[in-house]
Amino acid sequence: MKTLAFTILLLVGCASTKNSANNAEKNTDNEFTPQFIPGPPAIVYKTVRDYNDHVPVMLSDDKSSVVSYPHPKDIALGSGFPFPTLLHEGYLLDNRGIGKNVAFLKWTYEEYSQLTAVPSLDELYGMILDKDPLVELCDCGNKTAFDDAPKQLNQLIDIKKLRKVCKTIK
Repeated sequence: MKTLAFTILLLVGCASTKNSANNAEKNTDNEFTPQFIPGPPAIVYKTVRDYNDHVPVMLSDDKSSVVSYPHPKDIALGSGFPFPTLLHEGYLLDNRGIGKNVAFLKWTYEEYSQLTAVPSLDELYGMILDKDPLVELCDCGNKTAFDDAPKQLNQLIDIKKLRKVCKTIK
């Protein structure tokens, strides 16, 4: 009898734990809750101007030098270029790998992909359009945790919870 009671309690406890785990991913308003686990981040941002077709590079913290940039041959994907995904209210979902020290080059993705040699760091730095192009930057957790990232991020934007749910970087 004690074994039966223990088994029933164990099953009820496991079901309760499973429901709690599912609730961690979606709250009562059926909105997505980001999962901050290792993996590719879902970076959502706004810029001061439209840089959507311009190549991003990463600058040093003091913005005095380029520290990371793509090779011209790595810019094109099989399906085109890694333009950001347009979201509601002027937000963008990063598809290239930007961060708080991003800057955008004068070269578009298409122009940059046609370069035959990797530009020097000085040449890249001289091609920067704006050293401080971000208005806002948020880390919304692991990109693979989303069922439909643009749709779920737009829902957060629409209900004005993006900055409350995601980690605000800038």
